[in-house]
Amino acid sequence: MEITKRKTLTGSRYLSFVLNDEEYGIEILKIKEIMGMTEITSIPQTPPFIRGVINLRGKIIPIIDLRLKFEMDERDYTDRTCIIVVEIEFEGEITLMGIVVDSIQEVVSIPEEKISEVPYINSKVRSEYIHGIAETGETIKIILDITQVLTEEEFVMIRDVGRSKMHAETKKADSTATEDAGKAAVKNIKTGE
Repeated sequence: MEITKRKTLTGSRYLSFVLNDEEYGIEILKIKEIMGMTEITSIPQTPPFIRGVINLRGKIIPIIDLRLKFEMDERDYTDRTCIIVVEIEFEGEITLMGIVVDSIQEVVSIPEEKISEVPYINSKVRSEYIHGIAETGETIKIILDITQVLTEEEFVMIRDVGRSKMHAETKKADSTATEDAGKAAVKNIKTGE
């Protein structure tokens, strides 16, 4: 019995989630955090799949909706809708990005030999972001390579959206601090301190 347990723990671990009634998986090592839906600040003049940004403990995180990125029908968010915050390395820099999914399933261990290559369907199907197809008991999971979901241009746009919003937040905080210091100085002058 002990040998069976060890076998199930070998292989990579994946967080499985649902999108449009299909099961997907992302390698657990790429995931920084899982959170429920929260208010997303929209950013004008971005593609529809870029929902905007959130402030997560002082870090501005760009949010994309995988449903829209994969050209699926848009659905209202529910209490099961989640944001998976992932870490992606691009041009030697680690960037956080949130992806909106319909619901979270579980963490599963999948041995590499259980992951099959994606069969060729046709030239219109983008499969570079699919690491493979895994059979896990009664279900089939599409294993995503989250680093390939966005094109290079889209990733630069996402990174820049996060940076510009962070810069705006910092500038606003600096302006407020300067304004507060100015008010304190005026108060001190009026009171003779």
